[in-house]
Amino acid sequence: QVQLQESGGGSVQAGGSLRLSCVASGYTFGGRYAAWFRQAPGQEREGIAAIYYGRGVTFYHDSVKGRFTISQDDAKNTVYLEMSSLKPGDTAMYYCAAGRPANVFDRSGYTYWGQGTQVTVSS
Repeated sequence: QVQLQESGGGSVQAGGSLRLSCVASGYTFGGRYAAWFRQAPGQEREGIAAIYYGRGVTFYHDSVKGRFTISQDDAKNTVYLEMSSLKPGDTAMYYCAAGRPANVFDRSGYTYWGQGTQVTVSS
């Protein structure tokens, strides 16, 4: 059974940092894409960062470029999202996803999803 488990969310003040983790069980990221999506209340779930696990090629939404970094740990079968210079607008539930999408930020292309971890940024 495939499971993606996110952790690392929490409450921080604007300008702070957090590191999210996504550990996969029953699944190997290798040769596939892993991505972080987020969903704020009343808004669509949007892709913000993705990585082609085999080669470490990364993709970022403009809203997080320069502030967030997605990375992989092969030994731990884990994907991370380092978030810095956080803003209140980053407040959302953050989800890890894995699959082989045609478009890295198209959520329909991802087969597996975690349950999400909440990030709250206060001003």
